Parts: sequence; structure tokens; C-alpha cells
Amino acid sequence: MIHPILLCGGSGTRLWPLSRKSYPKQFVPLTGEETLFQASAARLSGEGFAPPLVLTNSDFRFIVTEQLAGAGIDPGAVLIEPAGRNTAPAVLAAALWLEKQDPEALMLVAPSDHVVPDAAAFRAAVTAGEAAARAGQLVTFGIKPDRAETGYGYLELAEDPGDFTPRPIGLKRFVEKPDAQTAAQMLASGNFLWNAGIFLFAVKTILAAFRAHAPDLLAPVQAAVDQGQPDLGFFRLEPAAWQEAADISIDYAVMEKAENLSVVPFAGGWSDLGGWDAVWRESGPDGNGVVTSGPATAIDCADSLLRSEGEGLELVGIGLENIIAVAMPDAVLVAAADRAQDVKRAVAALKEKQAKQATEFPMDHRPWGWFESLAVGERFQVKRIHVHPGAALSLQSHHHRSEHWIVVEGTAKVTVDGSEKLVSENQSVYIPLGAVHRMENPGKVPMVLIEVQTGSYLGEDDIIRYEDVYARGQGAKG
Repeated sequence: MIHPILLCGGSGTRLWPLSRKSYPKQFVPLTGEETLFQASAARLSGEGFAPPLVLTNSDFRFIVTEQLAGAGIDPGAVLIEPAGRNTAPAVLAAALWLEKQDPEALMLVAPSDHVVPDAAAFRAAVTAGEAAARAGQLVTFGIKPDRAETGYGYLELAEDPGDFTPRPIGLKRFVEKPDAQTAAQMLASGNFLWNAGIFLFAVKTILAAFRAHAPDLLAPVQAAVDQGQPDLGFFRLEPAAWQEAADISIDYAVMEKAENLSVVPFAGGWSDLGGWDAVWRESGPDGNGVVTSGPATAIDCADSLLRSEGEGLELVGIGLENIIAVAMPDAVLVAAADRAQDVKRAVAALKEKQAKQATEFPMDHRPWGWFESLAVGERFQVKRIHVHPGAALSLQSHHHRSEHWIVVEGTAKVTVDGSEKLVSENQSVYIPLGAVHRMENPGKVPMVLIEVQTGSYLGEDDIIRYEDVYARGQGAKG
């Protein structure tokens, strides 16, 4: 049995404005109906695979379980990282967790934001590496390059991959992201593959590698696992111990120092969607090199991506060449296609000017559903709130605002200062400032309401929680 380990904590700033810190690219349907996270979980499921073990942060924990449920996949453990510490501590925590169940188990470590169009071919590559992993090899997967890419690290093979039949081949060395000339030379040689950052190994093998090459990580990560606490269906790693772990990648901590390495070549197609240029490439440009998504129209355009992410937000491009244009209700990106990797500079600039668009997604996802702001003024805000069937917001009050709720779909069960009533479509209710209140959806269909807030302060941190079925603490999200 192979245990998939899905790493799910990145922020994906190079795909801003669609990917932001509060809702990164792995949770977004970028190239199809499924999100990247759902597609990754589906790719690593089925016969021979255990339920996925997911490592994520506190803000994403309910998104993870909701999206797995939407894909029809039962999760294994969901480990909550108290802070981002890169891939080495995350992989080590997963190994220590699995060691308690089966030290002989195989781990398949994969990012949750990659695209692999041929899932069956990838599973065949995993099967090809299984014997080597059971024999004590650290198996990585190398992607057949189709261009002289400077944005990826490379793997130099000890022998020619030939026809790219999946099989373990010796690894000569890791190569950092090259310049354009070096990348062209490596592409021509045929012995260099892209490093996909996907690994297959036995629990006991990777733990031995950490003991040999990164021993300083063992004590803090072991303590974080041993002293962690269950939280509903999740497991929170202990924060103080976790903070002591170095922020380092699995490549730097272990892989570049180890000698028991093998590479399985893979030619079935792969992308890390590391920029809008990659999204354009993976979306299948038409004969003019144009990709449109959502309510977008291209007139006499070439080699361009036009993407609208807003309902009723029409994006029109005329005479564009080599342009990326992505429109959202609160932010618009227009960039030369060859500057796609510079989008992270835009995010940095927005952070510096304290623009909320740098990190906050316009649709705020919560365990009970989501909300979005429709209009904001000096002393008012209008929101659309979507509550899943059977879900409930916390029992709460506010110091600085009152609220009016108008139900537009479904039925809401509303509690105000201990009094309960059902509010149906086209009915409304008033929540006075300071009132202890709760909203629930008792039905089997989504409930949608319009909320009008009025008051001197309308921030999300003006919430005092008294009860919460999702066991969140105080603060905006808890």
C-alpha cells in the first residue's frame, strides 16, 4: 500500500490575482472543472493507494476536507502545520506519523498544485519505482523537458533515458535553475530531466536519511508530532516545537546529500503551473495562440491569455499580442507574457502599499460556506453569504456593528438573544449591536442571504464567539 502525502500549504503568488495567500492556486480550478488539489488527490487514489495524508495550515483545513469530499475522496490524517517551514519538516512529520502505523510503509510525497494530464501514466511510473523504493532507494520523478526552461531545477541522469520507459535510473546530480544557455545545452544533451519535486520512499528509508543528513530537524519535529493535539478531525502539530524546526526544503536537507537516489523518467506531461504563461500553455491555445476563460472575448489577438473571473465582468481584448490579462472583481492584471514570472513583484508592491488585494481573496471561505463583499462605504458593508446545507455559523456578537439579513435562497434558522425563528426567502431579520446571534441552514439546499452591516467598525475581527461547531477560537477565522 502506497501512502500519498499531499503538501498543501503554498501561497502561489505568481498566479495573482486568482491565487492569493488566503486562497492559493491549489484550491482553484485553473485548467478544468476540478481544482488542482482535487486532481492531485484523485491522481493518487484507487487500488494500491491508502487515503491521502495532507499537510496544510489552519486556515485551509476546512477547505481541504470540503474539496476532498467534493471529489469523493475520504482523507486520511490532516496534519495542521502551525507555521510554514518548507518541505523538509513537513515530509519528516508525515514520516514520523506513519512510522507509528507501519515503518515499512511507502510514502509518495507530492505537491498539491501540479498538473499531470495523464494520471494513468503517472500511476504506472509510480508502480515502476515501487520495487526500488522498497529496496531502500529514495526515488524521485524526472520530467522529460520539451523546452529550455529556466524556471525549474534539473536532474542529471547517470545514463540515457532512452525511450522514457518508466524505470529507476541512477541520479548523477541535482542542478539548480539554470540560465538560458545552460538550459539549452542540457535540453540538447538528453540526459537532464526537470525536477518535479515528487518522491517515493519507505518510511524507514527517509527517516534514516534525515538521521544521516539533517539530524537537527529530528528533535523539534518529533516533539511537534508527539505533543500535537487532535482538533475535530484534524491533528495540530505542537506550535512551540514546530517553530524550532529549520525552514528548509527536502532537496537541500536530504536529497542533495544522499547517495541512494534513483530517478524514474516520466514523459506523460507535467506542469507546476508556476506562472500565467504555464496556464496559457496548459489550457490549449487556439490557432492564433489565444486562450479565453470566463466572459472574455478576443478580437484580432495573438499569443495571449484573457481570463475573467467575475460574474457579469466582461473582459475584451482588441489587437493584443503576447499579453496576459486576468480580471477579478477587485483586481486586474495586465502583463506582457514574457514577464509572467514578475507577477510576484506586483504582489510585493501591493503589500508595501497595504492593499488588501495582495493577500485577501474577494470570496472568503469558511467551514460553513463563504461570503463576498458586494459594496463597502464609510459606515456600511453589503455582503452575499452562502451557507452549506446543515452548516451553522458560530454563536457570536459584535461590539461595533448591527446587521440586517435578507434571505434570497433557502431558509435560515436564526437565533437572536436566545430566541429562534425560521426566516424564508424574501424575509428579513435585524440583529442589533451587541446581540448574541447565530445563523444556521437547516435545509438540504444552500442558503443564501444578503447582509447589510452598519456601524463604526466593520472588520472581520469584531467577532466574539461563544459556541462554534467547528471548534475555532477567537479572531477573524479562529
